[in-house]
Amino acid sequence: MKDDDARYEAVSSRDARFDGEFFFAVVTTGIYCRPSCPAVTPKRVNVRFFVSAAAAQAAGFRACRRCRPDAVPGSAEWNVRADLVGRAMRFIGDGVIDREGVGGLARRLGYSARQVQRQLTAELGAGPVALARARRAHTARILLQTTDLPVTELAFAAGFASIRQFNDTMREIYAGTPSELRAAAAGRRGRAAAPARGAGGRSRSAPGGIALRLAYRGPYATAEIFDFLQVRAVPGVEEVRGGRGARTYRRTLRLTYGSGIAEVDEPTGPRTRKRPPAGLVCPAARGADGGWLECRLRLTDLRDLSTAVQRMRRLFDLDADPYAVAERLGADPLLGPLVAERPGLRSPGAADPEELAVRIVLGGPPERAAELVRAYGKPLDAVDGGLTHLFPTPGELTGEELAEPVRTLCTALADGAVVLDAGADRYAAEQALAALPGVGAEAAAYIRMRALGDPDVGEGGVLGAGGPVGERAVAGGWRPWGAYAVHHLWNAGLLPAGELPAGRRSGCAGALPGRAEGTGRGRETAPAAVPVPAG
Repeated sequence: MKDDDARYEAVSSRDARFDGEFFFAVVTTGIYCRPSCPAVTPKRVNVRFFVSAAAAQAAGFRACRRCRPDAVPGSAEWNVRADLVGRAMRFIGDGVIDREGVGGLARRLGYSARQVQRQLTAELGAGPVALARARRAHTARILLQTTDLPVTELAFAAGFASIRQFNDTMREIYAGTPSELRAAAAGRRGRAAAPARGAGGRSRSAPGGIALRLAYRGPYATAEIFDFLQVRAVPGVEEVRGGRGARTYRRTLRLTYGSGIAEVDEPTGPRTRKRPPAGLVCPAARGADGGWLECRLRLTDLRDLSTAVQRMRRLFDLDADPYAVAERLGADPLLGPLVAERPGLRSPGAADPEELAVRIVLGGPPERAAELVRAYGKPLDAVDGGLTHLFPTPGELTGEELAEPVRTLCTALADGAVVLDAGADRYAAEQALAALPGVGAEAAAYIRMRALGDPDVGEGGVLGAGGPVGERAVAGGWRPWGAYAVHHLWNAGLLPAGELPAGRRSGCAGALPGRAEGTGRGRETAPAAVPVPAG
């Protein structure tokens, strides 16, 4: 949405579809908000629009305490775009600025720091430092509201270089000191009451655990994504507890400064709230217009918080724009009925791209990957239910005793010949993967779709021209949402599950990414099929 008048119409109607796509600020109050803010709509003459929260903050506006604009889903545009700005935003979301600075971001992108600054400022109204600062402030607010950490420890965990910088930033963005923000949060949730509990009665305020709400926009096909992850869960690294409709997905995470365990609950019902007669409630709380997944993170080092959150968001595809997907795919004669049947169907990503690549190339059912985990993975300090290990790094999987496709892939990943980080050049990564002996084009395409989170699988991307389905994809009718088309076809049984429309065959261990090796019936079929692939 590029036109300011159209943006103002979205603000007037409190349209949650555009939360995270843009922000608006009110010059008379000095506050910036999400489009669905329930406050009285300001006069058009007093409204300014911004592409990013960082740009609004740089212009001197502070975050609205009512709609919390920093908590919106990310823009789906950054998942689609493959240019410098799109890649930079994915890198910043993964914490590259905090770890490596602007110079490190520029090196990863292959541009000068000045060019990166110029491009981001031109498109987003804020440079990389300002964008990372907004991210740090959001992390700090979460820690203030969900933990009892001392403020000094909390500031450094959020990525701030000094206490003074932390205090100044929180006052500027949230119009309050850290202590005031913590006290206000405690008053809202009634800390004197019993702590809220997650699935299975576990305390959301358990020691070392951080309770979060991972926001999404639009409808969300929760059952389907939990089904997808459940049949692919690798024992030791992942597990799913509970029955369908009330499950908890759990997994270990290898992070920059330490490790962690993430838990995400399957909602037992729509996330809705009673609406007052005037409808003045944030539309993000309405089941049809958005909601959230309950998540708990237990980290050995809190500096990994924002990176862990971003990785879980990618795994559950929470920044997707289901409205844009439905508009595009719903017009297709084949896909239209499928989109209507499963609104909000997501294209799951990966919590660890290198892990997923190894699992795909390894092939076979999840137990095959579990054997690799038990042999080479790092054991957790303490077993946690079914979680026992971290998935091995590529550098730990280069020994001569390993099968050739896996060893070749891991050597390439460890040497940097293949790069699968958050902002990787997707086309270059796919080409490099396809060129590896024993990997092949289809495995490379599947890795691009899931490990790199590419929703655009049209011509030149993942899909090829195999039959009428492939012809329709290559014709561009599904772009840039071909990955969602693939998942609709898999769920409906119109395409063998785990197979891409091109029908290309992977050279890895004689198995497709979605085919269980050694069987004639084991493609990744809808939710409960067996055997199932490791990826």
